[in-house]
Amino acid sequence: MGIPMTTDPAALLTLAQWMSPAYPVGAFSYSHGLEWAVQSDEVTDAGSFQAWLTDVLEHGAGRNDAILLAAAFKDPAPEALAELDALAAAMSPSPERRLETVQQGAAFCRTTAAVWPAELQDLAYPVAVGAAAGLAGLPLAETLVFYLHGFASNLTSAAIRLVPLGQTEGQRALAALAPLCERLAAEAQSGTIDDLGGASFLADIASMNHETQYSRLFRS
Repeated sequence: MGIPMTTDPAALLTLAQWMSPAYPVGAFSYSHGLEWAVQSDEVTDAGSFQAWLTDVLEHGAGRNDAILLAAAFKDPAPEALAELDALAAAMSPSPERRLETVQQGAAFCRTTAAVWPAELQDLAYPVAVGAAAGLAGLPLAETLVFYLHGFASNLTSAAIRLVPLGQTEGQRALAALAPLCERLAAEAQSGTIDDLGGASFLADIASMNHETQYSRLFRS
């Protein structure tokens, strides 16, 4: 499923910067439960990692984050954002996952407000990105695609270190998921918070078990 994309280079460059590993939100320190999945042999190679990430995107946090992002983009009123922020935190299945979205969101808000002057309160990460994009006049379609691809890229980077995967294997898995990111972005544009929901139980359990994992490189 294709979605119309802008050709405005300024908008695309802003989104590329926001979702870049260089943007100081600390994404590199979170694995979204993947570290436990690797230790427990649920993810052992490129194929099992791609399957894991596909499920997280389509049935877990990827899809829900896109819906929350779109809702924040469409209604950036403070009271609406506060409700979305509380909803995003409540939907986190574990303390670590809540920390992941809250701390990345707060860091994103601080940096974005300083570089692109805007009134941004601390918000959960997808809510923060959606609100900032709306205030900056960036296109929703591209914001969603860049966000989902950034989400997938961060977990791919974690998998390259944890499994471990070769750099080429990791990039091959990421490229294979590009059409899924595009489809989820298109669906989120017309979705509402009534469409929130998920069924990625193993990923949720992984994030819970990670809290007591003996040796950890990541914060989630």
